Amino acid sequence: MNKEVTSGFPAHTPFLEKAVLQAEPEPAEIDLQRTAVIVIDMQNCFATKGGFFDLIGEDVSNTQRIIDPISKITNKARAKGIKVAYIAMVNSPNLQDSGGPNSPFWYKLVLTCYREHPEWRDKLTIHGTWGADIVKQLKPQEGDIFVEKSRYSAFFGTNLDTILKTYNIKYLAFVGIATNICVEASIRDAFHLEYFPILISDATMNQGPPSTQDAAIFNVQACHGWVAITANFLKALD
Repeated sequence: MNKEVTSGFPAHTPFLEKAVLQAEPEPAEIDLQRTAVIVIDMQNCFATKGGFFDLIGEDVSNTQRIIDPISKITNKARAKGIKVAYIAMVNSPNLQDSGGPNSPFWYKLVLTCYREHPEWRDKLTIHGTWGADIVKQLKPQEGDIFVEKSRYSAFFGTNLDTILKTYNIKYLAFVGIATNICVEASIRDAFHLEYFPILISDATMNQGPPSTQDAAIFNVQACHGWVAITANFLKALD
């Protein structure tokens, strides 16, 4: 980030451990002591063969492409003392958090499949099922944050904002699934809550055609934050 833009960063809290992250639309100065990694929906239902995405025809083989960079990012973050927060899309077994037929959410994605394919129950986002579990390669570790959500955004109806403010977090690096749905929804809310969001583009996977990934990246670059790749984020943590 250039000096003019950097001067707009929060002056009331000076940088404690400044790092320069090569990103788009410009490099960004971040405070590593006020940074967290936000892992969105890396669950069996979205990322594993036999889960919801696989059952509706999404190519979950692409998941393997992002598991390795997410693992590298989370491991290095922990080693640096940076908080890692896992966000999971979870619905109660009785769907009391669904909003019911009066909610548009009732008619979209997982809940539609829940009603049309009750035999898929354990492969969806229902609490306590295999589908809702974080993939085995990325299981949360001691000291990580874990937050369940029932809507696309990690912030809607959750206590994530309170938790991050408790740790004085200001800079959020987002990884996970799906770039154009839950990741982007979370980034938009983070932006409006005055965080500085960073999308790690090669550690996220979209739902739908490649154009949806490109559109999400464009939206973040233009309006809601910064976009970086894994290698540059890891370098900034050195």
